Amino acid sequence: MAYAVTLPPIVTVPVEGTIDLFPVRRVYCVGRNYAAHAREMGFDDRDPPFFFCKPADSIRPVGKGETLEFLYPPKTSNLHYEIELVAAIGMSGSDIPLEKALTHVYGYGVGLDMTRRDLQMKMREMGRPWELGKAFDYSAPIGTLHKAEQVIDIAEASIWLKVNGEDKQRSSIPYLIWSVAETISYLSRYFKLEAGDLVYTGTPEGVGPVVKGDVMEGGIDGLGTITVKVV
Repeated sequence: MAYAVTLPPIVTVPVEGTIDLFPVRRVYCVGRNYAAHAREMGFDDRDPPFFFCKPADSIRPVGKGETLEFLYPPKTSNLHYEIELVAAIGMSGSDIPLEKALTHVYGYGVGLDMTRRDLQMKMREMGRPWELGKAFDYSAPIGTLHKAEQVIDIAEASIWLKVNGEDKQRSSIPYLIWSVAETISYLSRYFKLEAGDLVYTGTPEGVGPVVKGDVMEGGIDGLGTITVKVV
């Protein structure tokens, strides 16, 4: 047997303190999962969680101490940053009970859900899917993953993002409308989660635009930082 076309490369994310690579299967994203962000987007605080997906090859690993050069994407004039806690799934499961949800987490990382906001809003107004605004090439930069057993108090961690050194987003994980465990449990009712899945858990208030030349630096307590320059 031979493949009809060249086999695409496996997308991977480095694991902190090891030579291991986490292979990415699917990327799930939670929409409007901080109350203040939901309000700034014009919605109620605690709607049921909803999800959208990005392709696996939207992932762009950002190595420790590196600055990722992020190409400004086409067909937009309103590119937004969204800093997020990312949970990496290490064990498959469907209908996962809430009390067991975190046992399915392999590790955590710092991610950016880059968004063509003008296209997202246009699709929303037309009642159409968000892919044009959310699922474009390389739209999900992510730092190295930290194994769950080595992360202390992630549920109480602060999360922040600066643009050109100026604070833009600053909150903490307790302000998630749906916790990481609740998100995983709920999502697993609709999809069988598998090892290799990444779950972007939502962004705090303060989202906004960036242009070429801007440098974004974001971090979460215990997970380090990522730095991305728009070019």
